[in-house]
Amino acid sequence: MTKGKILFENERKSLADAVKVTYYRKNTNTAGGNFSFKHTDNNGDDYIIMTPSMMSEAYHGLLSPSQILVVDLKTEKVVVGEGELTREINMHMACYKTNPDIRCVFHAHAPNAMFWATSGLDMPNLTEATQKIEHIKVLGFAPNTTPELAEIVKNELKNNSNLPKEYLLNSHGVLILTPGSDGIEALNKALQIIDTVEWNAEIAYKQTIFQKLGILDGYYSEGEKVGSVDELTSNEEIWNKSREDKVFE
Repeated sequence: MTKGKILFENERKSLADAVKVTYYRKNTNTAGGNFSFKHTDNNGDDYIIMTPSMMSEAYHGLLSPSQILVVDLKTEKVVVGEGELTREINMHMACYKTNPDIRCVFHAHAPNAMFWATSGLDMPNLTEATQKIEHIKVLGFAPNTTPELAEIVKNELKNNSNLPKEYLLNSHGVLILTPGSDGIEALNKALQIIDTVEWNAEIAYKQTIFQKLGILDGYYSEGEKVGSVDELTSNEEIWNKSREDKVFE
């Protein structure tokens, strides 16, 4: 390693920058959140570049690259980093080990998405920019950091391997899972998804209100009616399934 450099410096700086962007966009809060991505070194060994515990509550989203952890994917042990390993590590590892195509696991407390997560309702997916994540499903409740929550996520991934994906964690926040040619590309996809889904969450809420007021007769996406409040409460998937030739930037 070059003198003055830290292990995986570019990757750790990218994650530290992502924490700052997410926190100051108010896409997470001081109650927490944890982000990670998979990095493969020149020897073909896999590591997880991961935020430390208390990234928001103690550090208010301002982390240095040296605080970002490097975790061995096989042993789940910290190789280097100044912070403590988050107790949510079991959920991150469940994602990586269940679907090897996942390169970023991004858990945050985005407020508009949290509204849908706490309601126990799936979020209608209505904007053009968010159709690539398809159905935005709320998962069953389990307390944060528990093996039970990791198991819920693991079982969901066994049933649905489509990526990218955002899930609502009941009463807890959001979970974004992205692929990529490398971990930094996957991280950038997750940052894009959390921001666009926050806009979608507010739009879906307002379309719900308009239906109850009688202004709209359903949910609309890309010029088409894609569902209704009655279908939402009956657990129907609400997103635009009709365009198989979608092009996303």
